[in-house]
Amino acid sequence: MSDSNQLVARNVRRYRQERGLSLAELARRSGLSKQTLSKVEQGVGNPTVETLTLLGSALEIPARRLLTEWGSPVFVQRRAEDVWSTDAGLSERVLDEVYGSGHVRNHILRLERGATTSGPRVAEPPGSLHHVYVIDGRLKAGPLTDPVVLEAGDFVRFPGDVPYTYESLSEVVTAHVVSTLPQLRQFGPSIGG
Repeated sequence: MSDSNQLVARNVRRYRQERGLSLAELARRSGLSKQTLSKVEQGVGNPTVETLTLLGSALEIPARRLLTEWGSPVFVQRRAEDVWSTDAGLSERVLDEVYGSGHVRNHILRLERGATTSGPRVAEPPGSLHHVYVIDGRLKAGPLTDPVVLEAGDFVRFPGDVPYTYESLSEVVTAHVVSTLPQLRQFGPSIGG
């Protein structure tokens, strides 16, 4: 068994278990046989690039994460590699995504004067938090019921599982946002019948 096969085996098993998927369900989602997946998770299979791509897609991660030791200490994204997505005066650049016991999303938020976002753009699971550091400009941010005004150098942390807002109070505001999302589903109280 090669070290790289063992690395892939550990990662596939970890990501599958984090997502609460059975081997059969991952096989269904990836289009691979259960036998092939079993061999991959045991470290005795020799997965092809196509197999890794299918597994990454089924696990909703880039295939390269299956080839990277969990907890790798350094990830660099150079400014020259900027990729911004823009929608109605709001631009954002995702800096990094980290998977472990939870999902951590780092991105830069750039908002023009008058542009406002209200409410979660994506349904965030219970327990989600947004950590916002203003780099430049003035920003109104936080839950719709209790937003705060921030200036360059200010920081706020607020729940991401309730309706919230970002509003530019200057020509352009730039902020660093870290969103932490629980990886495990949260369950509400059950009602006995």
